[in-house]
Amino acid sequence: MLCLLRLFVVRCNVDSMPTLRRELRQGKPFASLEEMVFLSLLRTGDALLEGETALLKTAELSFAQYNVLRILRGAGPAGLACGEIAGRMVNRDPDITRLLDRLESRGLVSRTRDEGDRRVVLARITAEGLAMLQQLDAPIVRLHRAQLAHLSRKQLRALAELLELARTPPR
Repeated sequence: MLCLLRLFVVRCNVDSMPTLRRELRQGKPFASLEEMVFLSLLRTGDALLEGETALLKTAELSFAQYNVLRILRGAGPAGLACGEIAGRMVNRDPDITRLLDRLESRGLVSRTRDEGDRRVVLARITAEGLAMLQQLDAPIVRLHRAQLAHLSRKQLRALAELLELARTPPR
């Protein structure tokens, strides 16, 4: 793994990504390799998310709403408290309450007060929410496969490892 990262760093100098510079219409070289990688990650994430956003729009869902539904499906019948949902989000959203309001108004989630602690509100996915996710599961898998079809399994595993390593805080 570290060999792959070293190879990447050795092959990339600060100005070795003219494509990214063109995409961003940036005339001067990046200030550092770290800046270039950071901006490349953001640009790539945005490009990949664009396809998923378009697909979710057909179900009148935002990416954040879809994320909440998937989290609640994974939680099972017990549901989760709002704070726990927020902690599991792919992208942080400061207003989980408003997200849940919209999903509840559509009948996709339900909320109840915890019997043990009335201050805690538990959210659960409804049968309608499960049905919506079931309709989206296969198209989302197809989309992700199509978006990354040009990468080999080995490249995908290496990329996943590098991204995990990048998310790991330095010691």
